[in-house]
Amino acid sequence: MTMALAEKTCVPCRGGVPPLEREQAEAFLANVQDWDLCDDVHRIERRFLFANFREALNFVTAVSELADAEGHHPDVSFGWGYVTVSLHTKKIKGLHENDFIIAAIIDRLFDLPRG
Repeated sequence: MTMALAEKTCVPCRGGVPPLEREQAEAFLANVQDWDLCDDVHRIERRFLFANFREALNFVTAVSELADAEGHHPDVSFGWGYVTVSLHTKKIKGLHENDFIIAAIIDRLFDLPRG
């Protein structure tokens, strides 16, 4: 299903949609390796490791371009050799399928050769 998630695009989320319940979030989480459920199932997060600061910065740039294209913007922090990405849907104050779609696409970006 990771491939299926990575093939999707985010759909605009309007307020009033309930956030995912724990069981639903765990089912999606099973398809995005290395992401963790946080804040009582209100967000997901993953830390990516890199060889140096430049690789981390390049990854942040790629994630920001993806976020703008999808209209779904994660919280990102980075430093020498790491990037932490945190996802949740702000309009519903919790998780939505869109968060897992972006996570799967970010995983795909991370798996691209760096050079």
